[in-house]
Amino acid sequence: MDEDRQTKKDGQGGKDPAIVIRNVHKVFGDQHVLRGINLEVMPGTVTAVLGPSGSGKSTLLRLINQLETRTAGEIYVDGELTGYRKIDTGKGPVLETLDDKAIARQRSKIGMVFQRFNLFPHMTALENVMEAPVHVGRVPKSDARKEAQAQLERVGLEDRMDYYPAQLSGGQQQRVAIARALAMHPDIMLFDEPTSALDPELVGEVLGVMRQVAQQGMTMVVVTHEMGFAREVAEQIVFMDQGVVVEQGGPGIIDHPHTERFAGFLHTVL
Repeated sequence: MDEDRQTKKDGQGGKDPAIVIRNVHKVFGDQHVLRGINLEVMPGTVTAVLGPSGSGKSTLLRLINQLETRTAGEIYVDGELTGYRKIDTGKGPVLETLDDKAIARQRSKIGMVFQRFNLFPHMTALENVMEAPVHVGRVPKSDARKEAQAQLERVGLEDRMDYYPAQLSGGQQQRVAIARALAMHPDIMLFDEPTSALDPELVGEVLGVMRQVAQQGMTMVVVTHEMGFAREVAEQIVFMDQGVVVEQGGPGIIDHPHTERFAGFLHTVL
């Protein structure tokens, strides 16, 4: 483990997890996509989630960010149960679904970057990054503009602020999407295979920005097939298959897997 990661890991002593996932299940129709996931993510660390297509990785991220509703189990973000509140009836706790306003407040702690960039094509890079702070965060436009400019500079796009998405490469568009998420000042960033839609020569620029965000202490959960990034940046590796966590540990498990299933997966991607 490199010095930066060891320092981050050592600094976790006594801290509560940023994310706690307890026995989480998700069923879509007759498909049991997640089958009892248990996981903790410490603040200021990077967790890389690996696994074959269809293993439930993206669904797990969508549950953390409440883009899907879990079928069973509990997810806590910064110590707060997401999606529900527990009501003590005197006969034991009962779960009550939160209203949209409360869910929006919980989601405001989390930024998410998707495979596809989902930028508004009729807006410039600057306008795309300003959109959520203005319309969701109710930030004055002048302040949102300054924040958007700062975040675009952060991802190395200070010379592309007035470009429209169609005028940007895929890597530049994904960097705008990262800046857009960072502009809301989240506590946690979720990345759902952020480089999978990019041409190979553009992958490095996006991973470089993600490394920078990680080094600045952001809590990150990254679904990725980029083994080099996972090995170099993540403190925790999670390997999923068929809706369960098969193996988890430090980055060393990529070179020394403990299970045949993980070893077989690594053989196909390395």
